[in-house]
Amino acid sequence: MSLKITSEYIELLNKAVARELQVSVQYFLQHAKIEKIMRKVKAENILLDSTTYDQIGQILKRLAIEEMKHAGSIVERIYYLGGEVTTKASKPKIGENMQEFMKYGFEAEEEALELYREIIREAGKFGDYDTKELFRKIYRDEEEHLYTFQEYLTINISEPEETAPKSEWREVFDDEYFALLNKALASELSAIIQYITQHEKANAINLRKKETPLEVITNTNKAQVISDMLKKIFMQEMEHYEKISERIYMLDGECILDPDPLPKVGESVEDFLKLGHQAEDEAIVLYRKIIEEATKKGDITTKKMFEEILMEEEEHYWMFDDYL
Repeated sequence: MSLKITSEYIELLNKAVARELQVSVQYFLQHAKIEKIMRKVKAENILLDSTTYDQIGQILKRLAIEEMKHAGSIVERIYYLGGEVTTKASKPKIGENMQEFMKYGFEAEEEALELYREIIREAGKFGDYDTKELFRKIYRDEEEHLYTFQEYLTINISEPEETAPKSEWREVFDDEYFALLNKALASELSAIIQYITQHEKANAINLRKKETPLEVITNTNKAQVISDMLKKIFMQEMEHYEKISERIYMLDGECILDPDPLPKVGESVEDFLKLGHQAEDEAIVLYRKIIEEATKKGDITTKKMFEEILMEEEEHYWMFDDYL
């Protein structure tokens, strides 16, 4: 590595990682919360197939995915520069209504643009032109996000009406039950951060080395194979996160914002496999417990959802198991 990078510079880049993780979670949860809010507002027009909430919900989901891609690109660059990557996100701000979603999104994007201008300046000073170009591209995306939120800051939209009494069948969903569902949500977030970080670390130059004739001929190695596998698993975990958060909000619960357990990355491909195997094992045990509790409460929708998720988590478990 010809560039002489300081720890302060890596810390600055990690601020960007933490911010990208923050807004990705923020926009995903806001998107999930919209599903609940939509059911409590008067229909704008009964003849319409979609509402303002549908449209903005899709915008938030798209932005959440874009922000997670940004996080992945920055993580990959930090590893290329020889640094260590944070797995801690900054604190998301969710809000209770559309106006707050737009306000918090606008503020987050303003903060991002300020941080990324600083990173672009510092990258130029270090002669780190690849990082400078990377953040120029991300900056353009964030500007578009800012303008998107700006368009909706003054939107005139009906808000939820809390006139309907709470139904008797929902009284069984107590704090203990929501805590259990939130354990699943926190577990999924932990897996998302862990797998995307491992995926990018597996692409780092020190893990891409070809050491055997077969690796040269096939132009790949074990690290690349595992990296591709982690990306596939990561995408499914994102889908799980979306489904679980939507269900919690639909049942009138609140989603927690932090991963649990804390994501563990490791140093080698073997570490990735062992840690992934362990994470999936813990998830399977937890999800069986949730299915059991959902069955007791007669919550068939949640039960079926976690049965489907459990099948995919078991598939992930065996994917890791095959390489151990």
